[in-house]
Parts: sequence; C-alpha cells; structure tokens
Amino acid sequence: MRPGGSLEVMSQLEVDRLRSSGEGGLYTLLRRCMLAVLNSGSAIDNAQTMLDTYPDFELSFIQQHRGIKLSLRGAPAQAFVDGKMIRGIRELLFAVLRDIVYTRNVIVDSGRFDLQSGPGITDAVFHIVRNAGLLKLPADTDLVVCWGGHAISRNEYDYTKLVGYELGLRGLNVCTGCGPGAMKGPMKGATIGHAKQRIRDGRYVGITEPGIIAAESPNPIVNSLVIMPDMEKRLEAFVRVGHGIIVFPGGVGTAEEILYLLGILLDPENSDQPFPVIMTGPASAEPYFRQIDEFVGATLGAAAQQRYSIIIDDPPEVARRMREGLDAVREFRTEQGDAYYFNWHLSVDAAFQRPFVSTHEAMRALNIDADLPSHELAANLRRAFSGIVSGNVREDTAALIARDGPFEIRGSASIMRLLDDLLAAFVKQKRMKIASNDYVPCYRVS
Repeated sequence: MRPGGSLEVMSQLEVDRLRSSGEGGLYTLLRRCMLAVLNSGSAIDNAQTMLDTYPDFELSFIQQHRGIKLSLRGAPAQAFVDGKMIRGIRELLFAVLRDIVYTRNVIVDSGRFDLQSGPGITDAVFHIVRNAGLLKLPADTDLVVCWGGHAISRNEYDYTKLVGYELGLRGLNVCTGCGPGAMKGPMKGATIGHAKQRIRDGRYVGITEPGIIAAESPNPIVNSLVIMPDMEKRLEAFVRVGHGIIVFPGGVGTAEEILYLLGILLDPENSDQPFPVIMTGPASAEPYFRQIDEFVGATLGAAAQQRYSIIIDDPPEVARRMREGLDAVREFRTEQGDAYYFNWHLSVDAAFQRPFVSTHEAMRALNIDADLPSHELAANLRRAFSGIVSGNVREDTAALIARDGPFEIRGSASIMRLLDDLLAAFVKQKRMKIASNDYVPCYRVS
C-alpha cells in the first residue's frame, strides 16, 4: 500500500526512523497502533493480549524512487474481504502513520513548539488536529463529544445508540474516544439518523492516544481518526474541537474525563463560557450517575454540579437540550469573534496540560487535600483516575504494577472514603475492563 498526502514522499532519515525499533525509532509504536486498527471491532482491551494473538504481525517500509510502500505480514484476516483490505481500515492505517510521523517530526523534534508552556501546548494541539483534517470549513457548532465506558452493559450500549440516533436526526455530528461500547454506540445511532435525513457527509470522529488505541481498537464506524501524543493533549483536543459533551455510563476513564472537564469549567476565566454538558443513561444507570453526582458535590462543591445536567432514560430530550446548548455556543462564539471550529477562548490551566506519567512515586505524591481550591483538587483527582486507567490498559504501566505491586493513592480521609466507595462500585458493576470477572485492582486507596 502507498500512503498519500504529505507521506507520499519521505526522506531517507524519516524512513529509517519508521523502520527502527531502537531509541528514537517509531517501529514498535507503529506496529502496536496499526495492529489495533487492523483488529477494528475487537472486544479485546489488553494490548499484550492483542500482540500475543498476532505474534507474527510485521510492518515493512519499502523506499522507492516514487515514494514508500507499506507492507503488512501476519495481519488479522478480518481486515480483508476477498483478499483486499477494507477501505475504511486502510484509511485509518494511514491516519496512524500520518499522526505519529507528524507529531515526532513537527511537534516534538522541530523545536517550533514550546511544549512547556500552556499557549505552546494549545498551539501544538491545534496543528495536530489541523494536519489531520479535523477542522472543516465552513464550520458550524455541531460536533458533540460523547464520553463513556468501553465495558458497559448491553442495555447501556443500546441506550447510547438511541441518543446517537436523535443527534443524527438533528444534523449533529459525533466525536468519541473511537473505541467500543459507549464510544461506538452514539456513532452507530447517528449513522441511521443521518441516513434518514439524507446527510451524506456525517462525521464520526475518534480522538485517541497511542497507549489507549494499542489496547482498545477503533470501532468500525470512525471515519476520521486522530492520534494525539498523550492523554492530556487528547483531552484538550476534545474540549477545543467539540461544542458540547454527553457523558454516558463508564468507569475510571469516564470519571477522569468528567473531572478534567469540570476542573476547566470551574476556572474563573471560563465562568462566562457556555459549554453544554449532559450526563445520561437508561433507568438502570441512574444510581451510577447519582453516585458520580454525590462524589462531585462532596469534593468539588455545588458550583461544579451546576455545570452539568443529568437526564435519565430520555434520548429525545438529551438531543433537544444539546441542540439548544449548541445554539448558545454559536451565539457566544459569534459575539466573541471566536472560531466555530476551535475553541480558542477556553482557558486551560497548565495543570491540565502537563503530561502525567503514571508511576508509583507519582501516584503516591499526588496532593488530594480537601482544602485545595476546587479546580486544583479536580486536576489531582483527574491524575489519580488517569493512573488507574493506565494501569488497566497500558502494557508498560501494567508491567510496573506486576513488578512493584498496586499504585497507592493517598489524601484526606474524607475524600479517600468517597474515592474508595466509587472505585469499589466500578469494580462491582464490572466497569473496569471488558473481562471484569477476574479483575484485579491496580491501585490501593490509603
């Protein structure tokens, strides 16, 4: 296969880097991410299991005078029909190559971006999503970000499809984390809604990062895939390109996203920023959202609770309320002279931008004190949940835990009790991993 666009012609140094599995090389990362794409639709959420299932999978980058060719060996058979690769999978493969090469060559190695400053990080996020073709013109305020777990019940999954269907009927597009479960359902529903309205250019955007995509394959509906360099830039991309957010039932990853968003919205500089946030699920999920709401109220206060609505078992109302919220976003952006396609006006504190590397030392050092300002407490709680997500799905973090034992999370006794109860509920409800029957916690709350 021949990559297109900016990858049609590559230097010898660039090709050598693609082939190299040593320090500075991209081969190992590309192999894992591309295997995940080829395994699209899989219910596996463990990177090592996927690698063990296809131990003979190999990539080859062949440089020719006319450019490069990508050769695959030992690829999953489900990526092909009658010996030909499925077109959508082919496109996502080249999206992986595009984003990983661009991030390394332009964002990291070029020296053009100050990745230690807030404005520099935001500029990097903008350039990555622009290079990926995510910023469509003419733009409108019609992209709804849907968050939720990959390990959800069938009833909850069917509900996400119903909400997606109602969004599609109203001409709204869907952006998710690109994986299975609550990330797939809204897209699947939206395709039907778009089809009924004869919308032929519906957008089903998946935003992920290398550690996540390697464990959670993209769902087959994604038609625009973007791989951000790390979790923090992924989360910033969600809130910069999305116009509103719907939260479905999930686990620690969803809790991380909620705390990230609330921490940003609680920043006094964002007090006037309209940003519709709706938590929703079927009737069976009401206890889940009430527990989340109680946790938010007890840790971040009533001001945080006022930044979202909870709507139970009513997909049409969710879509109507979101549509009304997006109209307010359009009016605000117009008044402020801000772009429809990228939220420059939103203030994102550096605490939410700096990458958090999950190690035993970093997790123990987190300051989770009840006396902290609410947006600072949200930032540190977000990091705690991020560490648990990493321990659940990332191969490198799982290896650390296997060697040194579970992460220890410390903090104020009142918050630790609430956190322990919330995490125990996630485990009991089998929201941690797809194969939750034998789930062993990667953390210990002290």
